[in-house]
Amino acid sequence: MSHYSDYLQEIEERKLEGLHPKPIDSSELLAEIIAQIKDTNNEHRKDSLHYLIYNTLPGTTSAASVKSQFLKAIILGEETVEEITPAFAFELLSHMKGGPSVEVLLDIALGDDAELAKQAAEVLKTQVFLYEADTDRIAAAYKENNPIAVDLLQSYVKAEFFTKLPDIEEKIDVVTFIAAEGDISTDLLSPGNQAHSRSDRELHGKCMCSPADQEKIVELQQQFPGKKVMLIAEKGTMGVGSSRMSGVNNVALWAGKQASPYVPFVNIAPVVAGTNGISPIFLTTVGVTGGIGLDLKNWVKKLDDNGKPVLDANGDPVLEQAYSVETGTVLTINTKTKKLYKGDEELADVSSAFTPQKVEFMRAGGSYAIVFGKKLQNFAAETLGVEAPEVFAPSKEVSHEGQGLTAVEKIFNNNAVGVPEGVALHAGSDVRVKVNIVGSQDTTGLMTSQELESMAATVISPVLDGAYQSGCHTASVWDKKAQANIPKLMSFMNRFGLITARDPKGVYHSMTDVIHKVLNDITVDEWAIIIGGDSHTRMSKGVAFGADSGTVALALATGEATMPIPESVKVTFKGEMKDHMDFRDIVHATQAQMLKKFGDNVFQGRIIEVHIGTLAADQAFTFTDWTAEMKAKASICISQPETLIESLEIAKSRIQIMINKGMENEAGTLQGLIDKANQRIEDIRAGTGRPVLMPDDNCKYFAELVVDLDVIDEPMIADPDVNNEDVSKRYTHDAIRALTHYEGTKTVDLGFVGSCMVHKGDVKIVVQILRNLEAKYGKVEFKAPLVLAAPTYNIIDELKQEGDWEILQKYSGFEFSDDNPKSEARKQYENILYLERPGCNLCMGNQEKAEKGDTVFATSTRLFQGRVVEDRDGKKGESLLASTPVVVLAAILGRTPTLEEYKEAVVGIKLTQFAPPRAELSTAPSSVIPIRSVS
Repeated sequence: MSHYSDYLQEIEERKLEGLHPKPIDSSELLAEIIAQIKDTNNEHRKDSLHYLIYNTLPGTTSAASVKSQFLKAIILGEETVEEITPAFAFELLSHMKGGPSVEVLLDIALGDDAELAKQAAEVLKTQVFLYEADTDRIAAAYKENNPIAVDLLQSYVKAEFFTKLPDIEEKIDVVTFIAAEGDISTDLLSPGNQAHSRSDRELHGKCMCSPADQEKIVELQQQFPGKKVMLIAEKGTMGVGSSRMSGVNNVALWAGKQASPYVPFVNIAPVVAGTNGISPIFLTTVGVTGGIGLDLKNWVKKLDDNGKPVLDANGDPVLEQAYSVETGTVLTINTKTKKLYKGDEELADVSSAFTPQKVEFMRAGGSYAIVFGKKLQNFAAETLGVEAPEVFAPSKEVSHEGQGLTAVEKIFNNNAVGVPEGVALHAGSDVRVKVNIVGSQDTTGLMTSQELESMAATVISPVLDGAYQSGCHTASVWDKKAQANIPKLMSFMNRFGLITARDPKGVYHSMTDVIHKVLNDITVDEWAIIIGGDSHTRMSKGVAFGADSGTVALALATGEATMPIPESVKVTFKGEMKDHMDFRDIVHATQAQMLKKFGDNVFQGRIIEVHIGTLAADQAFTFTDWTAEMKAKASICISQPETLIESLEIAKSRIQIMINKGMENEAGTLQGLIDKANQRIEDIRAGTGRPVLMPDDNCKYFAELVVDLDVIDEPMIADPDVNNEDVSKRYTHDAIRALTHYEGTKTVDLGFVGSCMVHKGDVKIVVQILRNLEAKYGKVEFKAPLVLAAPTYNIIDELKQEGDWEILQKYSGFEFSDDNPKSEARKQYENILYLERPGCNLCMGNQEKAEKGDTVFATSTRLFQGRVVEDRDGKKGESLLASTPVVVLAAILGRTPTLEEYKEAVVGIKLTQFAPPRAELSTAPSSVIPIRSVS
């Protein structure tokens, strides 16, 4: 059969699912389609023309290369197609975004036909996705006094690709659609268990919210033509949780507009809103599509006569509705006054959604065009030897004379690009920064590869210290979906220049280590900026930001990111940690004490600067990882010099293991990281180079919290509170409860020890508890299943060497095998220990899940509805988060342990201990701003 016959068969299969033909990315298929177009008598000619024009993916796909060459032949008169004139061929090239299309346009623009050259140049003036191969050709032609090259450079330096775009509309009419009450997680917009379909945008779009909601959106569009449907999180925050480009893509597919008439299912400019605004990561993703994210503030705290919040019986503030946004309400966004109206009535100030930078994204159709446009303007100015005129909104530079710098302000100052020397940037500044480390995870990686193709990128930026493609989110089950997607992903990323978990050539053993653990190891400088395709990209060295697949692609291609410097909340500790407490309890107690002190979540949208001092990287990661669930923008650990050196030595040993496994690439990335770590250790010991990262003692924080360790006397549990009458209170981290709250009576259906929140010490705790109970009772019986997934293979290897793996095998009824991985997700569990493959497992929820309606005790971070466990008729699934010893005991007992049972079980066990640093971890302010990156 031909490629086209296969395509027709696939089209018929998709029709059964209510889907259109899949967009074409294959050069072989498109070559057949073009042959059929040339054959004027071919029965498939009409359809083939349609597929070429309207259904071929742009960028650097192999199909785009074939299409570009065919259009070039039409323009040059070498091919004749009645339906595609040379003018139309230029139009089609203008929508192909870069790579082979720009190469073709440059061939014509710098060619001998003067008239065609002018036409090609006019198209090139609208393009921004040019790379060095393209700009080098223009620069070379300019040196030879080519008039077209001069014309292009003059246009680029004036940024006509941006200035000639129309302004955004002054008034945007929207009709409201309440997608849910309470926080809306990206799992609702793009469920994790549908991750396999994310690269097929139309298919994946069917999983957003529910079919009924999708029908309602369509009904609203028909009922209110010309008005945009605005998806709302009522009494909550929109887009909490994982960083999902696919979530924004789905919203845009249903409620946005088509980016190009010649590219199907790529929609942009959605409008989303939340009573409490948009989560930071999701808001960045909205900007990628040129969309609008509104903070509605339509529910406010009721105040008494003294101006203090009125509290309900549970001690929570009573909310009053300031205005209604019930589904079907017509509102108007005025982008000039930056206000939200209902008719002539002003409802809310929405100026935060219309900063100069965000308006540029809207005008350009997304943030990529602005990032690449600025680079193109700088290139043109440097080539012409002129100063670039101020066309784009200038970087927002907030500088307070005499005020010191927080840790995040220091990191941003150190990595800022294009900022004058000597200017100290403070929170609120909007800055381009150099990125050091990038991580791509496997359930969003295919989308990242598509984004790289769409922006015509072919190789990793040399600016980066390193980048890693993980395999952990699909580690649990090697099913047909994973077998189809993951090898293709690893091959693409390996060619692009990343270190990949799986070797496309099959030389080294595939590694499914949790991405956050690997990124934590390959970050070898506490001054680094890390971007990762997952909300839990929260390193204990440097500052790490979870990001959507598009932002990850941009960082991989350019080595840069653009973002505001967030405010910081300082967290320190006092008192003494009790021997029977685990550090996970300190993490949960931090949330409880923060809410008690401030009433509101002061962490949301800010940096948590935790002065953890004495904890090495693996243990400290337990704190930084958790901060994602606090809706914090990121977290920074402030360490003592000797602790930082210890962490770097651990990192070096882990990177060396990766080299020993054969994971090094031709660029020598891993060895380069070890060299950087050695240099950093040498600098710290010698007192040379940059000092150990610490805030200035006169810096300014949004808030400060001192966690009192003395009052933490029993394990703390994060409870999803699934039956709370206030729906907006469910599945948040607001309900932090002491173990005694459950009085040893709450039934536990399954325990899970795993995910990025655990380290080697946690697995050893499982071993030690089994030994303790076995010594006392002769054997251990599980009243509920216990699933154990170590985060890395290194941990398992070390446990085997130390003789600890044997007792786990003794009580296990299942042990993973890399030679024969599971091909189907487990749906039922026995009351045994399951030793699962290193990776995310239940925490991810896209493959394995607990049985529906179960009550799960887990060490993971996920409280989202349906993530770890789904509901069943008559009972909601709930995943309560606790420390490793609590989870293990709960599985053994089949219920929550009492405090006495807990203390007895952990006698003699070395839990993760922590003693606050004795000295203040800050430094006297320096008048010298660190040397910045070169633009």
